[in-house]
Amino acid sequence: MIRDLQVVRPQTSRTRIKLCLAGPFAVGKTSLIRRFVEDDYDDRYIATRGTHVTSKELDMRVGREQTEVRVLLNLWDIMGSKGLRDLRRETYFGGVQGILAVCDATRPETLPVLEGWRQSIFRVAGNVPTYVLANKADQERAISREELDVFCEEWGCPFLYTSAKTGESVEEAFAGLTRVVLRYLRT
Repeated sequence: MIRDLQVVRPQTSRTRIKLCLAGPFAVGKTSLIRRFVEDDYDDRYIATRGTHVTSKELDMRVGREQTEVRVLLNLWDIMGSKGLRDLRRETYFGGVQGILAVCDATRPETLPVLEGWRQSIFRVAGNVPTYVLANKADQERAISREELDVFCEEWGCPFLYTSAKTGESVEEAFAGLTRVVLRYLRT
């Protein structure tokens, strides 16, 4: 006699996370998103006007139980203008759960500028998880690992050298920050 068997499948929870890419103009924020979402790169510079939102779904395992979570990432690409950043801060940064603060590894003056971005975001979103990305790492680097260590130690966050052109550490940056945000949300 065959009895009815129930197959129990673990449920996949779903969540939505808003990540913001912040930093001055021409550091590669748009290119990083394009590499992550489409695995593509275009070396033509096209300035972001205002903000552009792109989405990508990820399936991740989190926690000790390795619970499967389907994450819809909303990636906010913010124009690199300080004036617009401060003017539209509530709109851009409301609900942000993580920051990818991007500087240009070939232009050292772009690193200290990130502090203003961080302060604007924290005023609206609070102290959210942050990664610093030194993009364009495929070129001759003008920001040393030691400089990034000192800068990020003050912020209490990790950094990665990334390259939207080659894909170096791009997946690691987005997925790593997403994992941190998920842990932060679960506590």
